[in-house]
Amino acid sequence: MNTPTSQASLSRQLYDMTWPMLFGVLSLMSFQLADSIYIGQLGRDPLAALGFTMPMQQLITGLQVGLGIATTAIISRTLGAGEEQRAFRLAGLVVTTGATLVLLLAITLWLLRDVIMTLLGADEILLPLIRLYWIPWLGAAWTGAMLYFGYSICRSHGDTRLPGLMMVASSLLNIALAPLYIFVFGWGLPGAPLATITSFGVACLVVYPALLRRGWLSFELKALALGPSIRQLGSIMAPAMVSQLMPPVSAMAATALVAGFGSAAVAAWGLGTRLEFFSIVVVLALTMSLPPMVGRLLGQGELDTIRRLVRLAVRFVVFWQLGIALLWLVTSGLVAELFTADREVSEVLGDYLLRVPLSYSGLGVCMLMVSVTNALGLPLRALLISTLRLFACYLPLLWLGGQLNGLAGLMTGAMAGNLLAGTLAYLLYRQGMDRLLAPGQEKCSRK
Repeated sequence: MNTPTSQASLSRQLYDMTWPMLFGVLSLMSFQLADSIYIGQLGRDPLAALGFTMPMQQLITGLQVGLGIATTAIISRTLGAGEEQRAFRLAGLVVTTGATLVLLLAITLWLLRDVIMTLLGADEILLPLIRLYWIPWLGAAWTGAMLYFGYSICRSHGDTRLPGLMMVASSLLNIALAPLYIFVFGWGLPGAPLATITSFGVACLVVYPALLRRGWLSFELKALALGPSIRQLGSIMAPAMVSQLMPPVSAMAATALVAGFGSAAVAAWGLGTRLEFFSIVVVLALTMSLPPMVGRLLGQGELDTIRRLVRLAVRFVVFWQLGIALLWLVTSGLVAELFTADREVSEVLGDYLLRVPLSYSGLGVCMLMVSVTNALGLPLRALLISTLRLFACYLPLLWLGGQLNGLAGLMTGAMAGNLLAGTLAYLLYRQGMDRLLAPGQEKCSRK
């Protein structure tokens, strides 16, 4: 990775690092949306079962993304210090730790599935369907996490092309296999995660051999000072994981609030959440491509360049997300009818698309600031941003809106919460940068 200095070179390198991840993440979101369309044709109950599963999906995703953040930060800094062999062994430690943690979480979720669904307000009639779905879904979640760890190692070395290519390839395979498994083989709702296991498994068989061939992955953990290495990994991983795990906790609370308005509201909310993931695909790509650049610049003491880079990214996110919101505003009726044949679900989803997407610019800025502050070696500040967003902005305004104006008010509250969170996140990032730039701090930041 070269060190950019001018505004033009900053823009160019950010583009070069981001576009493979953009197409990759876009393809992942596309197959998830395709799955929603397929499952929507099975009826309201399978769609509601999917909606109740979304918070758990976010829980596992939060765990793997938290570890991925630590992977990118630590391995890129280690490579910058010229300790290549240690970086390769740290990659092996990351894969081993991640596989174990996600497996333990999956087992825990399976054992507590009925308790979790009851707490979320799921109807008794949905529980057998959810039990049938969760076995292959948890397998798909573990396979996806393993693939993500491989992608994180690639990004740590500045390679976003292999992850981007494999995201596209595995998503296309999933889109092709899902209708075959769901409808042709007659497996119904469980067919969707079984198709995901197949496609992600094939991608793992490409990515991990590539990592081993390049020498970027080593399981010679005995040669690694495990104690210091685990502490180093944990110093970033722990707050990053907590930061990433808070959104699913918030999602569970939000789903419980929505469940009070009926199964149609839950089904529409689940679809809206998937559309939200699709809407912020550019932001997700930036949160993957920006940290390696920030980390490299931080190691070189280029704090002013970091400020210009982040300012450039924030401006782009705000204008891009406003454009996405306008698109959903214009097409809300058509999109709602496309994703479900249920009239009540369609109406609620249409109302969702008229309100919540207007706040995706604030949500995008907040996500970007969490990613940047982690890359700056400020994981506690990233944790603070996530905490304030969810528990001081999003959930309180969500609840207040629901109390004042029912389901429509709840969606308006979500919009207001995201916008407020984006503003606070940027202010906290600026405060953190000011401290790094303070006398005596810049020298520390280079270490």
